[in-house]
Amino acid sequence: MEQAMIHGGLVRRLWPADLPAFRDHLLRLDAQSRYDRYAMAVNDDFLTRYAERCFGIDDVIYGYYVDGVLRGAGELRSVGNNIIGGSVEAAFSVEKNWRRRGVGTELMSRIVRAARNRRADALYMTCLAGNIAMQGLARKFAADLRFETDDSTGKLVARAPNAASVWGEFADNATSFATAMLDLQTRVFSMQQRAS
Repeated sequence: MEQAMIHGGLVRRLWPADLPAFRDHLLRLDAQSRYDRYAMAVNDDFLTRYAERCFGIDDVIYGYYVDGVLRGAGELRSVGNNIIGGSVEAAFSVEKNWRRRGVGTELMSRIVRAARNRRADALYMTCLAGNIAMQGLARKFAADLRFETDDSTGKLVARAPNAASVWGEFADNATSFATAMLDLQTRVFSMQQRAS
């Protein structure tokens, strides 16, 4: 599962150098998408502050880039103090014009793999009752997630990581990191060219 091309876009892991792209992606979300993602109305200041806290040591974020612009993201973060062996939470955001293209499925597959490789005892994913797209995505992963009591919070089906899943994430991360550094170098070079 290395970098996947979907409808002219690329899915890869995000790194701290991708923070501006991640922030800008969140700021482009329309009001309903923001509500679906955060379960409340949020303003631009909230999203900017949120993005600045998203690249910690225990955060794993995958993104969908089209022509150098981030259009979707899948986030995995610990619920407690440690992402290894503890409970984790998954969240997704895809800009309106980029939905229904398989982006959420690609992001979700990486999030499930990352949770499993970190031996998460539970992966929580909350779907609001009106978020039909997210509920559909959850159904695609019925083999990996089970929904209990409220039909809106998914739990990861316990499976140990295997060599293929660990190697797949390692290779994906290495390729993604190299791509992120090339993108950063291109942005810096472009800014230097404009300044001179």
